Amino acid sequence: MAPAKKILVLGDSLSAGLGVDYDQSWPLLVEEELRSEGYDYIVVNAGISGDTTSGGLSRLPKLISLHQPEILILELGGNDGLRGTPLGLVENNLRKMIELSNEAGINVLMMGVQLPPNYGISYTTSFEAIFSNLSEEFGLVLVKGELADMIKDGLMQSDGIHPNAQGHIMIQQVVWKDLIRLLQ
Repeated sequence: MAPAKKILVLGDSLSAGLGVDYDQSWPLLVEEELRSEGYDYIVVNAGISGDTTSGGLSRLPKLISLHQPEILILELGGNDGLRGTPLGLVENNLRKMIELSNEAGINVLMMGVQLPPNYGISYTTSFEAIFSNLSEEFGLVLVKGELADMIKDGLMQSDGIHPNAQGHIMIQQVVWKDLIRLLQ
């Protein structure tokens, strides 16, 4: 019997499940959905709280070598944006991660990132455009969610940054709609 295929989640605290039980995090919920739908995939959650696109880029080659995933869910950039990282650096890091994945034959599912409005319209708009522009350039599936909807619907923890258990369920549902297009 062939070993299960792998989906690598490279992310930050959102993927790591900060503030919720590990079994409530959206990557684990995706793996449960895969099993219930009869797909032979394991989800490798490489989410680290506080991680940035620079950290993800430095970790990705080893993760690819170790796990040899078929799919990469790229969920990084939020901490870069919250720190006001130069947009060119964020874009360059994401681009290199996509290129590394493409060279290894890995399909990439990119998760868009929204910032709170207090960073200014110019920075937040330009920041969010990085994800859609790279997705279009590389022909990637882009997962988009609305932070405002999550806040309005009570799906955030008291810090206003991290989703609660119900928020993770919503993220899993949004990711699943796009992930299913990449499954074999």
